[in-house]
Amino acid sequence: MAQKITPASVDFSRWYTDVVQAAELADYAPVKGCMVIRPYGYALWENIQKALDQRFKATGHKNAYFPLFIPESFIKKEAEHVEGFSPELAVVTYGGGKPLEEPLIVRPTSETIINAMYAQWVRSYRDLPVLINQWCNVVRWEMRTRLFLRTTEFLWQEGHTAHATAEEAMAETLRILEIYRDFAENEAGIPVIPGRKSESEKFAGAVESYTIEAMMGNKWALQAGTSHFLGQNFAKAFGIQFLNRENQLQYVWQTSWGVSTRMIGAIVMVHGDDQGLRLPPRLAPIQVVIVPIWKNEEGRAQVMAMAENILSRLSQEFRCHLDDREELSPGYKFHDWEMRGVPLRIELGPKDVQKGQAVLVRRDLPREENRSSVAIDGLPTAVQDTLDAIQRNLYAQALRFREENTFYPTTYEELREAVAKGFALSYWCGSADCEAAIKEDTKATIRCIPLQQDGKPGQCVYCGSEAKEKAVFARAF
Repeated sequence: MAQKITPASVDFSRWYTDVVQAAELADYAPVKGCMVIRPYGYALWENIQKALDQRFKATGHKNAYFPLFIPESFIKKEAEHVEGFSPELAVVTYGGGKPLEEPLIVRPTSETIINAMYAQWVRSYRDLPVLINQWCNVVRWEMRTRLFLRTTEFLWQEGHTAHATAEEAMAETLRILEIYRDFAENEAGIPVIPGRKSESEKFAGAVESYTIEAMMGNKWALQAGTSHFLGQNFAKAFGIQFLNRENQLQYVWQTSWGVSTRMIGAIVMVHGDDQGLRLPPRLAPIQVVIVPIWKNEEGRAQVMAMAENILSRLSQEFRCHLDDREELSPGYKFHDWEMRGVPLRIELGPKDVQKGQAVLVRRDLPREENRSSVAIDGLPTAVQDTLDAIQRNLYAQALRFREENTFYPTTYEELREAVAKGFALSYWCGSADCEAAIKEDTKATIRCIPLQQDGKPGQCVYCGSEAKEKAVFARAF
């Protein structure tokens, strides 16, 4: 029996969990707070990895790997960093049946151990810039967990770079932010707002933190990727110095940045509907599923021969699957693949074989609009054009949804109403007191101060003081 999915309008949180489990993206692990990423979910993560990794390597970054265990003393070297991460740390005190001389931290992020190595590797301006990324797992002891969005252990990439000047490091920070924006919008089909974090929301140990913020299907925000300008904070803590061209000893300037498996959660919550997933073609593990339909052995032979021929042709260009399960009805298969979010389904019956055609069914459109017949000879072109159209449409639908649920309050009462309905873009004076008061009253936080501003001054939505920038206020995961 197919698993029933709770309608998103009834219980969005339950809907999300139902979809993730029914589509076999992930499941709860025996270890509290952890998840098992199932093959279909991991294939989606691999496609995310590939798309990002290509972008990193095209801009000169190289992959490396650093240890899972970090000496406790390393974590304590940067005061703001240890204070920010202390409640989330998992600490190993025994190893090999004996107490350890120094406790080891299971990495929550790798700034400290990577910087300990950079202190050994960097000596001269000729050693710079250092542009390293790693794909790994991290552990943060979360009290309230949700599959992909917030788990004790998760997968991510973390980039760590070192530069000769502050200007180079800031340029790197913003270059990575643009890579994240480009990936989110052009691969994942998710419109995002690039912006700067407020002081209270920035990464522990950073000078400035930048983010891409996306609106989910329940109109809450999700931080989908972050890029941090670390200044010289970690360089001074770990003694990362170099001789510049004038033979003067200087501290390096640094960045760090990351995208995690929560991106899978974003894809689910931005594009999914009450039938299940709707995956963007560029990331979907299966882009095209072929479902043969027959009633007797003669029809089966004809349809399967053509279906296998179509599979052979299309597999050269697309990620395809032929559903040849004989114990299941066509209707069950249609429901199954809709729930798994496969962008395009090809239906093929005896009459279609006789006519030399196949039926294309799009996952992104309502059922009354999503079917079309295409000549089999023209399938490769039709499939490519249709997948491109689906990719564009998913982004357009998500962008329209965000625009329809973004408000521009000028008074505090309007802001209170707006954050209950979606995003609120309002002037903010920069005061931490105003920010804290709004959060306490509405549970909405400043998601970011958008990089794109109109340049006109205004009045803070809370206190009425002069303000130079607008901020996005929203409830968030």
